[in-house]
Amino acid sequence: MHEILLKHFTAIQPLNKSEIEAIDETMDIKSFSKDTLLLEAGQTSTAVFFVLEGIVRQYYLVDGTEKTSDFFTEGQWVLSTNNVMPGTTVNHFLECCTNCLLAVGNSQKGEALYNQFPDLATVSRKLMNTVFIEQQEKIKAYVTDTPEQRYLKLMTTHPELFQRIPQYQIASYIGVTPESLSRIRKRIAKK
Repeated sequence: MHEILLKHFTAIQPLNKSEIEAIDETMDIKSFSKDTLLLEAGQTSTAVFFVLEGIVRQYYLVDGTEKTSDFFTEGQWVLSTNNVMPGTTVNHFLECCTNCLLAVGNSQKGEALYNQFPDLATVSRKLMNTVFIEQQEKIKAYVTDTPEQRYLKLMTTHPELFQRIPQYQIASYIGVTPESLSRIRKRIAKK
């Protein structure tokens, strides 16, 4: 499984053997059961996750209702704001929607790697830029797209979610009730 992670890093920037070995030694591969909370609102954590298998969901609690803000699937990084600003608490939850196999690292080990291998800091910066751009696109979609457009984009970008995630979580993600999602799906089926 480390090969998947290393392939991801080397796609960003070529790495030498020493850098690859250091990354390999730093990241732990761990299994998590479905419904495991990786992070809860109010916690601080230095953990970063890379999804090797499974789906991780980010959500907020608003007046006791879960509001899904993101899904992370195979080949994606799961990062929280406190990873960027250590010592801060988060206001969201990270939950395994399926059984998951995750590469787990932390910011302290990352800093040690950057000190030892300065080129890895460049890789990390490029990775963070990619994550930032993805997040900006998601924010833009909530401002400019209709729920139906968000649904269609999700079908295009992550079709695997529709077989693996409950419909109420997909509805929450696109910003509608499950009943509204049902109406959207009927309209799309008629086209």
